[in-house]
Amino acid sequence: MSSVNAVPLTTNGGLAWTVRALDGDFGTTVAATVPGEVHTDLLAAGEIPDPFDGDNESALAWIGRTSWSYRTTFDWSADGNSVQELVAEGLDTVATVTLNGQELGRTRNQHRSYRFDVTGLLVAEGNELVVDFTGPVTAAEEVQAGFGSWPHTNLHPYNALRKMASNFGWDWGPDVATAGIWRPIRIESWSGVRIDSVRPLAGVEDDRGVLTTHVALAWADGAEGDATVSVEVDGTKRSATVKPGTGTVELVATVDSVSLWWPRGHGEQPLYDVTVTVHEDSWHGRVGFRNVSLNVDPDDDGTRFVISVNDKPIYVRGANWIPDDAFVTRLNRTTYATGVQDAVDAGMNLLRVWGGGIYESEDFYDLCDEQGILVWQDFLFACAAYSEDDSLKAEVDAEAREAVTRLSRHASLAVWNGNNENIWGYVEWGWRVPLAGRPWGAGYYFDLLPRIVAELDPRTPYSHGSPYSFGQFVHPNDERHGTMHIWDVWNQVDYTTYRDYKPRFVSEFGFQGPPAWSTLTSVVHDVPLDPYGEQMLVHQKAFEGNLKLERGLGAHLPKWKDIDDWHWTTQLNQARAIAFGTEHFRSLYPLNTGSVVWQLNDNWPVVSWAAVDGHGIRKPLWHVLQRVYADRLLTVQPRDSELVVAAHNDSDETWSAEVAVTRRSTGSETLARETFVLEVERRSATLSSLPESITKPSDPTREYVEVRAADGSTAYWYFVEDTALRLQGDAYAATVTATANGYDVTVTATALAKDLALFPDRLDPAARVDSGLVTLSAGESHTFHVTATDVPTSVGVPVLRSANDLVS
Repeated sequence: MSSVNAVPLTTNGGLAWTVRALDGDFGTTVAATVPGEVHTDLLAAGEIPDPFDGDNESALAWIGRTSWSYRTTFDWSADGNSVQELVAEGLDTVATVTLNGQELGRTRNQHRSYRFDVTGLLVAEGNELVVDFTGPVTAAEEVQAGFGSWPHTNLHPYNALRKMASNFGWDWGPDVATAGIWRPIRIESWSGVRIDSVRPLAGVEDDRGVLTTHVALAWADGAEGDATVSVEVDGTKRSATVKPGTGTVELVATVDSVSLWWPRGHGEQPLYDVTVTVHEDSWHGRVGFRNVSLNVDPDDDGTRFVISVNDKPIYVRGANWIPDDAFVTRLNRTTYATGVQDAVDAGMNLLRVWGGGIYESEDFYDLCDEQGILVWQDFLFACAAYSEDDSLKAEVDAEAREAVTRLSRHASLAVWNGNNENIWGYVEWGWRVPLAGRPWGAGYYFDLLPRIVAELDPRTPYSHGSPYSFGQFVHPNDERHGTMHIWDVWNQVDYTTYRDYKPRFVSEFGFQGPPAWSTLTSVVHDVPLDPYGEQMLVHQKAFEGNLKLERGLGAHLPKWKDIDDWHWTTQLNQARAIAFGTEHFRSLYPLNTGSVVWQLNDNWPVVSWAAVDGHGIRKPLWHVLQRVYADRLLTVQPRDSELVVAAHNDSDETWSAEVAVTRRSTGSETLARETFVLEVERRSATLSSLPESITKPSDPTREYVEVRAADGSTAYWYFVEDTALRLQGDAYAATVTATANGYDVTVTATALAKDLALFPDRLDPAARVDSGLVTLSAGESHTFHVTATDVPTSVGVPVLRSANDLVS
């Protein structure tokens, strides 16, 4: 018989933990929270200031070079079981674990769990558990000094350790390399046999759901008697009886007429409860029945990259996801729900969990299952070469096996990806000379990881890297093949360069902009506030980031006059750049099969590529993504020396609408008008040429084109950039009306009002607005709905902004 008794050794479980420095000048022992991190413990104890504020990041760098000791005591009551094990789900990172003075083991990997046999070591009262952590920066440097340096980006040799890379700082994140017991820890006491892991892989054959459940078993020494392993799903139960010592059991259950799981926009997301039992030990989870495939076959244009669910190709409208807080132990189901909802509300259907972060908690993947958000999961290798020595390879093997085993059940899981930019880096970033022929990670991406996926999760496709062209003799970032990252835009060239590319699939592209004003000023206190202020530059991590913000304005927008205009201009330019690229990519359908913008979220208050800032405020970029990621998109595009209306219908219904195309003056006088009937089949696209009466302006500086479908879809075309466009400064008026939970701001235009945006956080950091970047022609109105406590009597600059403000 089996009986598993789990006793949490966590703060919520009632234990008191402390943490103290083992070296350096910090001599105070403070209360600790487990799970937690040393930074958050020191902050809670009042021993350090907020690491995100001002320039505290550099002032607190000593923490990452200090070794720390976590300690607790607990009593133990024998329960009759024969085996006791200490289970640590996550230790960050280089640690020594000691119980009652006896060393249990040493760890070197944040991304896996550990199980230590403590049978016979526990006493009734005063068990002392100590976990000592080497300072992570020191540990990484010691590995580098002892085994050599492998090329990497950023300051510290993060690639020397199996630890969250971005914890050492990134071009959007702070250098707060931390240590701690970051996931739950407990004592498990058991006898006979227990469940070690469960992989319930749900697929579809014809209209039947097939659940193949792989159960790994652990047996106590000397265990006697057979064990019955059972799985139940949707009322169907399958069982098998096994002999002692049996390591794995496979059970196959079928569900007739199963309801399929679909990504959002393609169907519903039914989930089925699964229960696995071995005597008194049990496991519970949920699965969704679906098949996922990845088509990377060659075609006449290069190499496809098409994700299909249930044999239906999915046009991907996605974003890259980074850890949602630099201190990941502060994340919970509520914070994850907010982030996933940001993706859902923006019209996204995929989140790519980036390789410099973590394998996220079950909450994240459960929410994606529920909301129909596909997950592209990177293995945790990013922007660096990695040693393939035996010790690191063993850690990678253990980490990957655990991650695939844990996550494979999720219906949302669509792609396993070997790494972020490492193949590209080897080819193009000057690594080969310093590597001098040493292995650099290819053995992981082309051998170890695909073998593990094929063994443990054969139902989920594997990609060797991102970007990757799926060909031995093709540059890994070739637009014609597979996946592409577009970073010359932002780093070097104007965003109009997006139109020079015809990518099959864009898995990264992005453009920077500042966070919301209230977010920025909560941590930047320069007087006067300036883009190049000392604290401002602490919160701008990109190389020459502010220079690139300025250069990126190009001819699109004028250089700012003051800090308020800097903030609005650069936020607006960020949104326009990504809209420009996304509209172009969608106009290429079916050649292009999706885009994944960099990035959805931030992990602290910072100037970055994010659409939602570190305080959860949706930037103008988020609002433009909501438009360009809509199921149905109209956009005007140049094609072969003419203008066309590109219509992409990513829905299951035919799109039929009358479309009016009007050439107007910026005062909104109608100069020419044409109509046509738009007919776009489901999941398809059309191009409709525009006549010269529309495309040939009399005065390009005073005219624009408005495209409006009867269903409300709109698009605009401007013959010149805003710096040459004659916009009126008094083109609109606003009224404020109180509502039950805040207020409405209704803006009515008397002339072209371009890119209207409301920033209520300037009045109240907690205020939120429902829409942004709205363009109005004369006579049109739009109402912004604001959730807030206080109601202003009126709004104007800098709360209500438009492009008109900048150029009139």
